[in-house]
Amino acid sequence: MPAKLPPLSSLRVFEAAARHGSFTRASEELGMTQAAVSYQIKILEERVGTPLFLRKPRQVCLTETGERIAPIITEAFELLRAAFVMAEDTSHNLLFITTVTTFATNFLAERIGNFQILHEDLAVRLDTSMALVDFTREDFDIGIRSGDGKWPGVEAHLLIPASFSPMLSPDLAKSAGGIEKPADLLQLPLIDASDPWWKLWFDSVGVKSDELRGNKRSRMSIQMLEARAAEAGQGVAILTPTFYRDALKRGTLIQPFNHICCDEGRGYWLVYPKARRNIPKIKKFRDWLLNEVKEHQCPV
Repeated sequence: MPAKLPPLSSLRVFEAAARHGSFTRASEELGMTQAAVSYQIKILEERVGTPLFLRKPRQVCLTETGERIAPIITEAFELLRAAFVMAEDTSHNLLFITTVTTFATNFLAERIGNFQILHEDLAVRLDTSMALVDFTREDFDIGIRSGDGKWPGVEAHLLIPASFSPMLSPDLAKSAGGIEKPADLLQLPLIDASDPWWKLWFDSVGVKSDELRGNKRSRMSIQMLEARAAEAGQGVAILTPTFYRDALKRGTLIQPFNHICCDEGRGYWLVYPKARRNIPKIKKFRDWLLNEVKEHQCPV
C-alpha cells in the first residue's frame, strides 16, 4: 500500500522555509504568521519522525534529512506550477465553440478563418451537436443554439431569426411547368412535410395546406440535409434564406417567392455563461460574430 503523503500545506511551508532559510521570510511569502509556519513545520517533522531544521537564535538551517528532501519537494512544486501555467495558457489561447450543424456549415465555417486572422493568438475548436450543452460541466467557452433564447444562466444574443421561405432546384420548378403562385408548390413533394414551418408559411400567404405532398413521417431534422435534398431535385424545402445566399447566387436553389415568414421569438443565438461575459476571448468572438451577422444577414 502506498505511503500516505504529509499534508500539502505543510509541504508548501517547508519548501518556502527551506528556500529562504528563514521562517520569517516564509511567513511573509505565504501570508501566514511565523507561529503558523512553525506549527506546519512541526506537523511535518512529526510525520517524518525526525527534525528537518536546526533552530538557531536568528536563523534556521536544514538538517541532513531536510537537505536531502528539500530539492525533491522544490522540484515537485515547480512541476505543479508549470502544469498550472500550461493549463492557464491553454485555457486563455483556446476558444472552444459548440454549435448546431446548420449554422456551422452554412455560416460559420466559411467565415471563422477571418476571425482567426484577426486574432492569431487564439486557436478555435468547433464541435457540432444538437445537444444542449451544460457550460458548468463541459469545457465549451461559447455556444450557438437554436431556440427561443430562454436558457437559464446564460447570456443570449439573437444572431439570425427563424425566418423561412420555400426553395427548390430550377429543374424541379421547370418539371412542374414553373412556379407562378404559392399554391403551385402543393403539386410538388415537400421535404419534411410535417415541419410546422410549412403550415405557417402557407397560412401567411393565404393558401390552405391541409394536404401536403410528401411523407409526413419522414424527417431530416437538419436544414443542411434538407437543402442538399432540394438541390438534388428531391423536393421543395422550407429554409432560412440567410444560410443559402450562395446557393441562390449560384442558381442551385431558387426562392420562387420573396415572402419570408418568421417563427416569432425563435432563432439562432450566441450564448455563454453570464459569469464569463467579460472574458477577453469571449468578448472578441462575440463582437466579431455579431458584426458578421449584421453585415451578411438577409433582410427579413
